[in-house]
Amino acid sequence: MGEEISIIITISLIIFISPLLSRAFRLPTITVEIILGAFAAYFAFIVEHPILELVAELGFLYLMFLAGLEVDLKKLVNISGILLRKAILYNVILFTLATAITLYFDLSKIFIVVLPLISIGLLAALKKEYGDVHWIRLSITVGLIGEIVSIVALTTVSAALEFGLNFEFYKTMILFSIFIISMLFVYKLFHNLIWWYPEIKALLMPEVDNQEQDIRVSMTIFFLMITVMLYLHLEVALGAFIAGTFITTFFEEHNKQLPHKLEHFGFGWLVPIFFIYVGSSFELDSIFHDGLVLHAVLIASAMILIRIIASSLFIKDMGWNRFYMIGLSHSMPLTLLIAVATLAYHNQSITQFYYYVFILASIIEVLVVMVAIRLLSYFVKLNDNNL
Repeated sequence: MGEEISIIITISLIIFISPLLSRAFRLPTITVEIILGAFAAYFAFIVEHPILELVAELGFLYLMFLAGLEVDLKKLVNISGILLRKAILYNVILFTLATAITLYFDLSKIFIVVLPLISIGLLAALKKEYGDVHWIRLSITVGLIGEIVSIVALTTVSAALEFGLNFEFYKTMILFSIFIISMLFVYKLFHNLIWWYPEIKALLMPEVDNQEQDIRVSMTIFFLMITVMLYLHLEVALGAFIAGTFITTFFEEHNKQLPHKLEHFGFGWLVPIFFIYVGSSFELDSIFHDGLVLHAVLIASAMILIRIIASSLFIKDMGWNRFYMIGLSHSMPLTLLIAVATLAYHNQSITQFYYYVFILASIIEVLVVMVAIRLLSYFVKLNDNNL
């Protein structure tokens, strides 16, 4: 009972003081939560506990759900052919550079998957901080293509590590393909249904709502998608992401306040617990392991560098003083990077040393990129004002 009390009190205090410290030290709140989580674990205020792991996993899935809320499939379908080709080429460049680095330095083949990972989960946090600016909108659109590729890669790697290249692996990949096709069918079916019967929206989410039915419907879709993914033994994060896109695609125009309500709930409670847990999962003593920090810095640098190189595709769209924002905003695949590292470590594909390297690299990326974006945004804004 003492451990539970300590964990609850510590997490409560971190959630409360993180925004205060963020404003005082001009650091992103996410960064503060991760750092405080690491120190709390170091001093044993937070220890391993199954309930904490469960709530943190829920926080991660809710973050993926919020990332899905940023994607309106109706707008994505209407994306220009030029932008779509650039987004695909962007990912091709990332995987090409990752393959070149992996082969040149004779690294484990897992790096071919790890280095190009893209997760737009933290873009929801960036949008909350910087607003609905052009570079964030473009980053979300391009990042969506990258995240789909990353989740396909994660699902493939997860199945390969768990089953090996045998019947179960191919069975999982076939199920994954069937699931994606089924989701496209469901989207089309529901689209036609609300076209003919628009009153369905009002029935599910009435304008006069004293029972918070919009939240209830959203959470029902969220947990149903998670259940389907668990049943099919597929990547659960994909289900949470799809649930978010479903809500935005079909209900945002009907209930414009819904995404904001869901964001306030997530960023005020569940999501911070996830970031605190990420910090607590890293042992500060491991920093003194020979070469660990250097390896983490090199991996983080490589991941940031290849994205900035790939983002040069968007110089014409963003200009020389902003194109790198796209690459930087995609350089925080914290959730997917930790997910891949955890899978690889549990399946003994990487050592504990590299497991800690990947965790530290993901934390370094968040720290460096969040601060870099804040500083660069300030100087770009200052330059625009002078002009």
